Amino acid sequence: MATQRLPITLPPKMDTILTVGSERRPIKKIGTMLDSFFARALLAGIGVALVAGPLGCFVVWRRLAYFGDTLSHAALLGVALALLFEVNITLAVFAISTCVSLALLLLQRRAALSADALLGLLSHSALAVGLVVLAFMTWIRVDLMGFLFGDILAVSQFDVAIIWVGGATVLAVLAAVWRPLFAGTVNHELAQAEGMNPERANIIFMLLMAAVIAISMKIVGVLLITAMLIIPAATARRFASGPEQMALLAGLIGAACVVGGLFGSLEWDTPAGPSIVVAALLLFVLSQLPVPSFLAERARRSPTSPSGATHIKGEGPRP
Repeated sequence: MATQRLPITLPPKMDTILTVGSERRPIKKIGTMLDSFFARALLAGIGVALVAGPLGCFVVWRRLAYFGDTLSHAALLGVALALLFEVNITLAVFAISTCVSLALLLLQRRAALSADALLGLLSHSALAVGLVVLAFMTWIRVDLMGFLFGDILAVSQFDVAIIWVGGATVLAVLAAVWRPLFAGTVNHELAQAEGMNPERANIIFMLLMAAVIAISMKIVGVLLITAMLIIPAATARRFASGPEQMALLAGLIGAACVVGGLFGSLEWDTPAGPSIVVAALLLFVLSQLPVPSFLAERARRSPTSPSGATHIKGEGPRP
């Protein structure tokens, strides 16, 4: 009895997979998904960098790097309390950072210790208390590495919205207090004599720092936040001829570091947060190399600031 040979046909989905060059391949969907979370990471990182750059200039001018470390270490205590009381992590970190800032101001007026000793006390105490609180919460699985070093690739659309809206608010407030804050950085007594109220501007600056640390914790983590404040500003200091130009350059350099760090992380499979900081470090090292003559000549010209202080070699004001 002769057997009838039936033609074998592939299902439509299998045919789509095996067809070379088809625009309906599932690989396209995977590529779109990758582009989606990578685009969110780029938007979040650039948003943080544009805000951290101008604030970082004041950190460099005022020599407040240790203050940034103190607030970033206190952020871990905010995370622990947020998980314990089931509240929003960003709001909890902002609240704890604000409390630490106010505690520093209070202790500076009443305690006999120096400012750096108080910063060390608050920084390590807040970090230790946060770790102990997390250790007691055995019913919660905490990604400690994500909080310490960031998890920028896991940011959601809500996180991106918070970063951009909060960042715009921070920049608007910074622009409003720029003149008294800058004048107090150059000469506190002179600014106070002119009625600019530098103490109020200083408190507002601390609150802005707390806000930036709260919204940027997911980007590079609590241990590397200070790097995003200091390194782009230190890089921009070499090329800027005035304080406003330095603030603008610091934001742009920070954004470039985010883009370079994320693409480097994608290429070499390295952690995203530390890769961003490494990219910032490389730009800083390059900025210290001999620059073209026209850039060096431009940097040597020292215009006078609005408060009457003269800057030398584009290095910004010195308190």
